[in-house]
Amino acid sequence: MESSVSIRDLSLDFGSVKVLQSLDLEVAKGEFIVLLGPSGCGKSTLLNCIAGLLDVSEGQIFIGGKNVTWAEPKDRGIGMVFQSYALYPQMTVERNLSFGLRVSGMPKAEIEQRVNRAAEILQIQPLLGRKPANLSGGQRQRVAIGRALVRDVDVFLFDEPLSNLDAKLRSDLRVEIKRLHHRLKNTMIYVTHDQIEALTLADRIAIMKNGTIQQLADPHTIYNRPVNLYVAGFIGSPSMNFLEGTLNPANQTFVADDGTVVPVGTYAFETPVSGSTKAVLGVRPEHILIGEDAKSKPFTQEVEIEIVEPMGSDTLAWTKIAGKAVTFRCDSDVVITSGQKILIGFDPARGSIFNAETTNRI
Repeated sequence: MESSVSIRDLSLDFGSVKVLQSLDLEVAKGEFIVLLGPSGCGKSTLLNCIAGLLDVSEGQIFIGGKNVTWAEPKDRGIGMVFQSYALYPQMTVERNLSFGLRVSGMPKAEIEQRVNRAAEILQIQPLLGRKPANLSGGQRQRVAIGRALVRDVDVFLFDEPLSNLDAKLRSDLRVEIKRLHHRLKNTMIYVTHDQIEALTLADRIAIMKNGTIQQLADPHTIYNRPVNLYVAGFIGSPSMNFLEGTLNPANQTFVADDGTVVPVGTYAFETPVSGSTKAVLGVRPEHILIGEDAKSKPFTQEVEIEIVEPMGSDTLAWTKIAGKAVTFRCDSDVVITSGQKILIGFDPARGSIFNAETTNRI
């Protein structure tokens, strides 16, 4: 695997505050990596370190095999797209796109060729004569992406580029960015706190917490085999349901704190467990089935529906298992009402079990 961006033992401190801690990350050539996490987890800081906008405390950064740890941003071979569009209001779209190239002294014919290519890829040719004030939010963000595109670099860095847009525009531009990556096949590192963006765009997702990467894997693995409780709870909307209890490997059961028994014989353990262990069982809402579909599952229970949330394409419902609030998802054609008694069931093989003390998957 040819490495495009290599981050080795990177640390960044602001005074006594450790923002990034001994962080390692290898990004393959042409890969789309998403840095995902809540505000303050260090994802934008890491991106700014790669871009050269922040000086690191320890460690090294390589781009295209070249050590750029102390190189100026302009010498790193990167194009960056920020959360704010940062367009020059007095310039037309064409002038905004070409500004950096003109400052660098590039020949006029080359500038025109690059601007036209970027405009064609992003479908903004009709906008080249307009100024930013006459553009919509989505059009402005396309111009901001175009400004990075004209640099013709190997690595693109995106810092929450869609967070200022409404939901419809975010969805449309997500598709555009994915299409852009398929067409260009450049390395892209993308920062977001939106898990939908991460799951739909990424080849691999790095989930961050307190300046460290908790799990780095493809979206399918992140979603279905979260490495710890933090990752499991962060990914998924609505989030994973959790039951606390004791795992008994001898008789292959998980006993919730209220005595509810869940057979876990179908579960594929990642590490051998000897003796009873305090554990947390996690099940995603879409893996809980109802009615006839539930009857064949290892765990079934009759429950009372508390709240119903119609979502259009499907319906979310809230109930309780083992005294804990649990949500499940069903088809919108299924009519369920508050107060209704219903049979639900799930297979622990589709779930996750975590050690209650270490919070790691077992």
